[in-house]
Amino acid sequence: MTTTTYSEFNQETEALQVAEAFASGIRGKTIIVTGVNRGGIGFSTAQAFASQSPSLLIITGRNPVKIQESINALRAEFPDVNYRGLRVDLSNQHSVRNAAAEVLNWVDVPMINIVVNSAGIMGIQKRTLSPDDIELHFATNHLGHWLFTCLIMPKLIKAAESNPMGAARIVNVSSASPQVSGMRWSDTNFDKKNKDLPVEEQPDYTWFAMCGCRDIEDASYVHLDGYNRSKVANVLFGIAANKRLFEKYGILTLSVHPGVIDTELGRNMSSEDLGAFAELRKSVFKPRTLGAGASTTLVAALDPKLAQGVGKSRSGCENWGSYLDNCQISGKAHPLAVSSQEAEKLWDVSEKLVGQAFTW
Repeated sequence: MTTTTYSEFNQETEALQVAEAFASGIRGKTIIVTGVNRGGIGFSTAQAFASQSPSLLIITGRNPVKIQESINALRAEFPDVNYRGLRVDLSNQHSVRNAAAEVLNWVDVPMINIVVNSAGIMGIQKRTLSPDDIELHFATNHLGHWLFTCLIMPKLIKAAESNPMGAARIVNVSSASPQVSGMRWSDTNFDKKNKDLPVEEQPDYTWFAMCGCRDIEDASYVHLDGYNRSKVANVLFGIAANKRLFEKYGILTLSVHPGVIDTELGRNMSSEDLGAFAELRKSVFKPRTLGAGASTTLVAALDPKLAQGVGKSRSGCENWGSYLDNCQISGKAHPLAVSSQEAEKLWDVSEKLVGQAFTW
């Protein structure tokens, strides 16, 4: 997995352009996009898919009103597509299981071709635990998506049976976090002070200072760190999933950094946080449109070249996953964020946290 089909695609490429380039990978397919609301990249992702006539586009979210608003907007633009809403609170394992059971019980939906795990939370100011006593960023951004995807896997496997190798896909929308962070294995719920963690698990203090989080050595919970660790988990999830699913079934899982986009994701952040990020955007990050924010996700979901070279080569070298940025494969990820050993550890931890092992 060393290249993409269109090397000219970049941070300014729009998702609608990517969808048109890979239209045959969308037409007639059943696609799920999580976390869709009118002001987010989940909506622009769904919009791009809808532009090329999927057979069914499933829209998920926590708020039924926002789900219906999104479906109404999509239907107004692309009336010939079938849409279906699905309510799920990804922070709550009971809600996730109910939503997955609903999907599995849809007899008129025998298969699912593409799952885009786009929902996310950020900037929870005080350490908050989920209903299952798991730090909220990790519970929502990683574990809820991981559990939901694992539970509906039979329908992804069904899709893979009748499609080319790697056409059935799972895309995890991550962030820039895997470029600066690994996991926090020894203290997943943020009880310990940062300075008391093993050195390799401590935050990158220089990077955090750039983001306005200074002198955090004596802190236990820093909201941006909670977010970072959950986004690293998105990438590790993909690596472990590929080892279990790619060669056996042909299901490919990839992770993406969508770029910096003005969305509701920052609604929980303080005015000081938002000010610090505004300065970073001026000096480091170039904000992009909602459509450009969805373009890398579309590449990950559709580009057939990304299915080449996955697995173990004849020389014994392993390549179980990729992290994409600006519509291309990125080499910027922190080594611990793309480690097969770390990925296996996360899979084991995830199974323990949900009380269920998955074998297909």
